[in-house]
Amino acid sequence: MTTMATKPDDELGSGALSRWSAVVYWFLAVEGMLVLTSAPGLVLLLLLDRDASNLPLVALACVPFGPAVAAAVFAWRVFGRDRDLSPARHFWRGYRLDVLDVLRWWVPTLGILGIIAVNVTHLGAAGLPPVLGVALGAVALLVVLWAGHALVLSALFSFRTRDVARLGAYFVAGKFLVTLGYVSILVLVAALAFVSDWLVVLLAAPLTYLYACTAAPVVAAAEAQFTA
Repeated sequence: MTTMATKPDDELGSGALSRWSAVVYWFLAVEGMLVLTSAPGLVLLLLLDRDASNLPLVALACVPFGPAVAAAVFAWRVFGRDRDLSPARHFWRGYRLDVLDVLRWWVPTLGILGIIAVNVTHLGAAGLPPVLGVALGAVALLVVLWAGHALVLSALFSFRTRDVARLGAYFVAGKFLVTLGYVSILVLVAALAFVSDWLVVLLAAPLTYLYACTAAPVVAAAEAQFTA
């Protein structure tokens, strides 16, 4: 005797209340997973004083954030396609698949951003003109925007690291509206952090969902142009 497999819709139920409850459950679960996988970095940031001398340690604290956000993007893609009541399972699957691929370029990127930040904060002591700080800031912004594209590509595809680097650079200009969307998210995160750093942590799940939705055109283009 055979039984019919349970579909996601059956698992969630057909009522509006059950569906909204499932959405809330997803956001809470992804939030918990993000905090858990980012915990080492969050603890280090909590212990650091707000001083320019700690910038290298701030970069080190950000190492866990890349794989965590990539896993969230992986889970949010499942949420948009075949929603069920196993968000933690999807998150951990994405984490296992993505962690090494992300770290291969995420750690060097943080190193570059850390070097830029240290140089910007010491321009006055070195007697260098402020315009150099503006130029370095622009370079840092481009690196962050490139990383925004690269993180999505690493989260959802099995590209080689050098291909992720090239495609990330290509999409910075090739999907300019998405890139502008990333700028908007950065402004939002900065505004939240200005109120409280912990507000960013508490809203990590909605922010990563917004990020995944913003990146959807890049995902579609990568699937159409660069996968079989």
